[in-house]
Amino acid sequence: MDRASERNKNQPIYLNRDLSWIEFNRRVMEEAQDHTTPLLERVKFLSIVSSNLDEFMSVRVAGVQDQVKAKYTKEDFTGYTPQVLLNKIMKRSSQMVQAQYKTYRELIRLLAKEQVILTDYESLNQSQQRSLDEYFHDIVFPVLTPMAVDQSRPFPLVHSLGIYLAVVLRRDEDSTEEEEPYFAIVQVPSILNRCIEVPVRQNSKKREYILLEHLIKQHIHTLFSGYTPIAVHDFRITRNADLTLNEEGAEDLLEEIEKELRRRRWGVPVRLEVERGMHPYSLDMLKDEFEIEDHVLEIDGPLDLTFLMKFSAQVPGLEHLRYPKVAPVYPREFDDSDDLFAVLRQQDVLIHHPYESFDAVNDFLEQAAEDPKVLAIKMTLYRVSGNSPIIRSLAKAAEAGKQVTVVVELKARFDEERNIAWARQLEKTGCHVVYGLVGLKTHAKILLIVRQEMNYLRRYVHVSTGNYNDSTARLYTDTGLFTTHPIIGEDASALFNEITGYSSPHEWQAFAVAPDGLQDRLFELIDREAKNARKGKPAKIIAKMNSLSNQAMVDQLYKASQAGVQIDLIIRGVCCLCPGVKGLSENIRVYSIVDRYLEHSRIIFFENDGNPELYLSSADWMTRNLTRRIELMCPVFDYRLKQSLINLLELSLRDNVKARKLLPSGQYARVENNQPPLRSQFAAEDIDSWK
Repeated sequence: MDRASERNKNQPIYLNRDLSWIEFNRRVMEEAQDHTTPLLERVKFLSIVSSNLDEFMSVRVAGVQDQVKAKYTKEDFTGYTPQVLLNKIMKRSSQMVQAQYKTYRELIRLLAKEQVILTDYESLNQSQQRSLDEYFHDIVFPVLTPMAVDQSRPFPLVHSLGIYLAVVLRRDEDSTEEEEPYFAIVQVPSILNRCIEVPVRQNSKKREYILLEHLIKQHIHTLFSGYTPIAVHDFRITRNADLTLNEEGAEDLLEEIEKELRRRRWGVPVRLEVERGMHPYSLDMLKDEFEIEDHVLEIDGPLDLTFLMKFSAQVPGLEHLRYPKVAPVYPREFDDSDDLFAVLRQQDVLIHHPYESFDAVNDFLEQAAEDPKVLAIKMTLYRVSGNSPIIRSLAKAAEAGKQVTVVVELKARFDEERNIAWARQLEKTGCHVVYGLVGLKTHAKILLIVRQEMNYLRRYVHVSTGNYNDSTARLYTDTGLFTTHPIIGEDASALFNEITGYSSPHEWQAFAVAPDGLQDRLFELIDREAKNARKGKPAKIIAKMNSLSNQAMVDQLYKASQAGVQIDLIIRGVCCLCPGVKGLSENIRVYSIVDRYLEHSRIIFFENDGNPELYLSSADWMTRNLTRRIELMCPVFDYRLKQSLINLLELSLRDNVKARKLLPSGQYARVENNQPPLRSQFAAEDIDSWK
């Protein structure tokens, strides 16, 4: 790469992916710390910080640890060896946990001012304690299983991310305290609600809650008759959760994944969290059992703050402490017609979630299932909601005799079990279920409906940046395109043929598809902008995505910047590109928006010398998306729809309330300017103003 001589040689040119992710999670925590965010929403953000960190530890950090154990010492393209990176990750994540629990204590104090109290047993009156005693005896005690650890009873399986109690005991008949204590563990049952509502005190408006593990601790003696508990403390282990599949040798991929899920229970421990002040005997037992010394976190507060998500929903009322409710509107293009096919024969339609309702997608598929003229339905499923109308429609279509093909991605991380269940259910109804191609995750989001009309077949296509999941469509920002464009329809048919059968690589007319052609196509489009810039023509790129970590893609953007292309990147999470570096990336700006909804859409704009091209994509610009997944990038041809996408991108770029700007150092700073406050997600709720 041509790196200009005036660039500061001490300035890094790449940011590390994992350290960039920690910065992203820090931005999420800032929302929990933001006093302008409604209190119960701050509680939710703190829960998200915890769940994000759990996944990061069980996948990314586990992978770095594996490299360290294998004595791998080569630097990655950002200049880090695995050991140096691991040290930095653990230091920064430990600092994050400290800040997280400081924030937790602040939120608990603020909730108390709102008469919502997370209390302990000793603070309750006798009537409340009696009620909880009954609850423990009737509901909790029958579910508990004390598990002793001694010579005849080895250490039991401890599930990843479950909460357990480490119990140190003495036998009542032991004469001296010098006898070695006894040790046992008790799992806090996840099947029960972790936050127990306490009966209201007389003449009190307070709503009080107690954590399940605190109630169990209070009654721990009832589990060990003849023994006296000396110490009871919480602990939690995080295991390596990354699946390692032998797809080539697997006769049945579904069975292979089920086996691997069972093996995941025994994954190597990555992190041990213990309650502050844990008894030394318990701590030694746990360290020895899990063979973990360095990555032990002492927690000053409840373990696993992900419970706060359910807790925030559990508290009744208090609407003034939540975001105002926003009901998604039904897309106006479909509003005046019950026949979605008739609408799409006249025009292409873009829908923008969560501002517009996912019901349009559900209705589209349901109409196809019931329409006798529909001959075939083909679609990809990556993550589906628990009670999905889509599954019901696909089953109905198959039972009606239509040709239904569903590509179910069994390897969607942490959704494997659910997707296995969907796959089996769909097969029973007569759907043809395909598990994708060996070695590749199918991450493209596409639905194809083939309909008999007069003397020919018409293809109706829906392409989306997000999953076919009606639950997340209310929480994520995503964009979907409905079209009957014949070129897109032909490419859609060819894509499904490649996935489900034997087919030579297709000469795509509209699509760009990973792993074979998407990266090359993006390079061509970026290079075209660079050539235009060098000729003095209008040249600009705006790209909105979740992550950018592929080195070759970063280098391509640097070249375009050096050629004079103005580049605006709206990247929610990981970004390995250093913007604003003199002689390298001074024409690149990077923004991140963390707000009420999870920014999830992938939209790409190329100026193209005044004839803009707009694309929707399922792919982030990460190595895994560009080389190890089936991903899809689809053009938007309609001028009116292009303009609405441009308006949406520009709305994000004008955000000066929830947007942060990436600095060359890798740190993020809130956008500050003299413009009136604009919060892009809230502004987007006024759909008519930009669509």
